[in-house]
Amino acid sequence: MLRRLKLLVVLLTLGLVLAGCNRVGLAYRNLDVIIPWTLNDYLDMNAGQKSWFNDTLKQHLAWHCTTQLPGYLDWLDRLQRMVDDNQVTDAALQARTVEAKQAIADVAREITPSAIQLLQGLDDQQVKEMNDALAKDLRKRQDEYLKPPLKQQIKERAERMNKRLDAWMGPLSASQQNRVMAWSTELGDQNTAWIGNRAHWQAQFIDAVKQRQSADFPQKVQQLLVDRESLWTPEYRAAYAQTEAAARSLIVDLMAQSSAQQRIKLTQKIDGVRGDFKALKCLKAAN
Repeated sequence: MLRRLKLLVVLLTLGLVLAGCNRVGLAYRNLDVIIPWTLNDYLDMNAGQKSWFNDTLKQHLAWHCTTQLPGYLDWLDRLQRMVDDNQVTDAALQARTVEAKQAIADVAREITPSAIQLLQGLDDQQVKEMNDALAKDLRKRQDEYLKPPLKQQIKERAERMNKRLDAWMGPLSASQQNRVMAWSTELGDQNTAWIGNRAHWQAQFIDAVKQRQSADFPQKVQQLLVDRESLWTPEYRAAYAQTEAAARSLIVDLMAQSSAQQRIKLTQKIDGVRGDFKALKCLKAAN
């Protein structure tokens, strides 16, 4: 749904938290350590930038923890009721997806002013290095997801999904594995549209950053981060709609075939994420 935007890893990591990564509490409490290290993969900040970034990051984390996490708990409650009541339907999944998108959009809007300030303060060498790092990342993804023959892409996509589902539901039955393979086959050459759109976005992002002192730079960044869908390629727009529908159909079918043991494990995983969120002690934003 939301692919990684590693330059602005605040959005990235909070998005992963929202998605319910393992040991949310541990990950969240260490974001101030994790994020600068991840950011260094794309941008070598000087001492002044690092100091500003660390202070700004703490403010964003405090805002997020105090204002956004309560909504995530409500979202998890609705998700668990769907499982408990055996109401994992297409309509219910659409509703949860809309809510998740809105939550991530709220984070994007919150951090965009800071992103603009950070990007405007880059020098030309930093922009070049960031461009080179993003290009390297794109080539790596192209090698991994586009170079293999389509049959292998489909097989590897199914294997990745099986692994994710195993972590949340336990081992899949033969019929469930067959359903996952059918899902992956249905998506076909979806990787091409996804990677193509990623390359399209990165090109526009770098072009905007190269003109970071222009009067319309804030508006460009706002569109790039908050209104990303407006910049999608036509191919990806069509593929995305199909991909979302296919994912919902897959989940509905897998839950319909699920065993009592699988549903118990899923409920336990959701409850574990909820417990991690509830255990968090939010930091106070610096004045």
